[in-house]
Amino acid sequence: MSVRKGILRGLCAVFGLILVALSVTGCSRSENVITSFEDLKKPKTKIGVTFDLPEYDMLKRDYPDADIIPYNDLQLAYKDVKNGRIDAFVNARIEMKFAIDNGITGVRLLNDNYSKHTVAIGLSPKARISDLQTKINAFLKELREDGTLDDMYKRWVINGDEDMPEIKKPENPSFTLRVGTTGTVVPYSYYKGTELNGYDIELAYRFAAWLGADIEFKVYDFNGIISAAESGDFDCIMSDLYKTDENSEVIPFSDTLFDVELTAMVKDDGSASRITSLSELKNGNIAVMTGTNFPEHVLKALPDATLLYFNTSADCVNAVKNGKADAAAYDEPSARYLMTEDSTVTFLPEFLEKLDYGYIFQKSEKGEELCGKLDAYIIKLKESGELQAMQDKWFDSKDLSAVELPDYRELPEVNGKIDCATIEGPPFSFMSDGLMGGYEIEILYLFCRDSGLALDVTEVNMDALISAVQSGKFDTACCGISITEERKESMLFSEPDYSGGTVLVVKKGGAAENVNFFESVAEAFNKTFVRENRWIMFLEGIGTTVLITVVSVILGTALGFFVFMRCRKGNKAANAITRFCIWLIHGMPVVVLLMILYYIVFGKVDISGTIVSIIGFTLIFGSSVFSMLKSGVGAVDSGQTEAAYALGFTDRRTFYRVILPQALPHFMPAYKGEITSLIKATAVVGYVTVQDLTKMGDIVRSRTYEAFFPLIAVAVIYFVLAALLTLIVSKIEIRVNPRRRSKEDILKGVKNV
Repeated sequence: MSVRKGILRGLCAVFGLILVALSVTGCSRSENVITSFEDLKKPKTKIGVTFDLPEYDMLKRDYPDADIIPYNDLQLAYKDVKNGRIDAFVNARIEMKFAIDNGITGVRLLNDNYSKHTVAIGLSPKARISDLQTKINAFLKELREDGTLDDMYKRWVINGDEDMPEIKKPENPSFTLRVGTTGTVVPYSYYKGTELNGYDIELAYRFAAWLGADIEFKVYDFNGIISAAESGDFDCIMSDLYKTDENSEVIPFSDTLFDVELTAMVKDDGSASRITSLSELKNGNIAVMTGTNFPEHVLKALPDATLLYFNTSADCVNAVKNGKADAAAYDEPSARYLMTEDSTVTFLPEFLEKLDYGYIFQKSEKGEELCGKLDAYIIKLKESGELQAMQDKWFDSKDLSAVELPDYRELPEVNGKIDCATIEGPPFSFMSDGLMGGYEIEILYLFCRDSGLALDVTEVNMDALISAVQSGKFDTACCGISITEERKESMLFSEPDYSGGTVLVVKKGGAAENVNFFESVAEAFNKTFVRENRWIMFLEGIGTTVLITVVSVILGTALGFFVFMRCRKGNKAANAITRFCIWLIHGMPVVVLLMILYYIVFGKVDISGTIVSIIGFTLIFGSSVFSMLKSGVGAVDSGQTEAAYALGFTDRRTFYRVILPQALPHFMPAYKGEITSLIKATAVVGYVTVQDLTKMGDIVRSRTYEAFFPLIAVAVIYFVLAALLTLIVSKIEIRVNPRRRSKEDILKGVKNV
């Protein structure tokens, strides 16, 4: 009954933790609006930075009035920026862009850079591969010359691709390349499902194939990876490692892979217009629609911008509204219409490119004939003023649903028929009640009506629009198709029916949108457990945690009992050694003990981190068991021993049949508490390459950027595991309790006189 109450209390504590976290989420410490690095010079500004970067000292020098706060958890830093606990967080621009692209909202990046670093491969000075630095540099030179390095950077870092190419493995590898990595740095080294993925992982596979070697990955926390390389635990580090002066004093590095820009992440609460000019988007994420010439226009005006490709204009706008993109490229008329439909967005007045729009035709005899007739008709509309009146009607309308759509389906087929392809792009072309309408649809309708032609309009995908006409499946296509010299080489263009240009749609200022709590929880659950079968990773982490805990409890109990039995008779030497070992183990932080065992004691031994963890926690638990036995046995009255001797018991039987059963109730509560403490203490085994429950939670957070839900999930699992182990021990406690033993069991072995 008490165990059930304990589980219920644990669950209540979990829900309480959730409620506290939710209440804290809405709190912020500052209303400072940060738009540039100059704003960080305000007094009492709080600036976060990864603790192992040289920027920690640089920020202290450049911002003497600010509080510089070190972080070793990126997701926690992002969360603190969003919640206003810190004003800015300085880190690599690419990594923080990925965080925003993959779900971090309420934050943005400054356009200016604070500093720049070189990324290279770290080499172990004790690598087992001879002349490793020369070999790696030769390998990188080949990849750089044949364009492979540039292609990898474009795929993984710029485009955000996540597909690992097939790299042929050596048939008969003569040795193994050992690579140290972190598995938590997107897009360089991270877990996709249960497999390592990313730029550095592909590079490692390519290098192993180049060497003709097999490959072994060792996953470390970033804090200990340099130390592991220094001790020779692996041959090289591939995990977005910065080649700093400090790191170069410890380990050698390869030639440069690429440079990384560092900037600041700041809070974006939507209280003011985030972007007001093109200059603010020079390093921005710009959403563009596949199949358009928007990418050319964006890169021409903003060569350092990153393009994000989407299939529809709606996806582009949603990317802007959700914070995945800073802006979306749009035709100016479509952007005007968008503003009437969505009050949360606007567009910048500056044109990326000034353009003329028209209809396209196939380069054929029929295409030339139709194009010539439509040209004459458009010129006629211009001269009569009808075209301008149509532009005013369609482009200035605040409600397109109120504009009457001409029904082209009623046109009789007297002199033939025109098949037109189009896409959804109001006000040029859009669907309403099963009928296509819009500015260019009406022009074509009037042309067909006056020419005795029937008209059929079909909606297609944007990337198929041009090819649909080139292949001859459609006679023409329209929907704000810009006229360019390059396109004129492959198709015919009509007389321009509108002159405008490409603009960028951005978010307006205003209050942040409220997100339904239950919907956000459902989405977080899906990302944490369901997507990419990440629940498998949690199961693997649980298995590792339980294995370490259970084996350590069993071996630790046996070790503590064995040492106590050797010392209980008062052997001075044995007791002195035991006291010193217990003092040493209890006085040392768990993580330090594990790292000493892994990197020093077993530094030259090929042993897994899991075994080292079991050894470490066996020592910790064994020392606790020794202390508990000593106090428990000491609580039993000495008269019990004398009485047992008087009844003819041997010393051994006296201890096991009389003393120990009476001592158990004295230390079993403490024993159960030590088990709970042990399972929680295993959370630090990630420092010695063990992928336990906590480490798996970190890996999932690095992929989902959900700082809250994975942590709560890990906490709940720890509560459940601790409760189950405590329940098992409680069952054992009941069976060994002398008050529950029968008279026959108690008197077993006693001689009746």
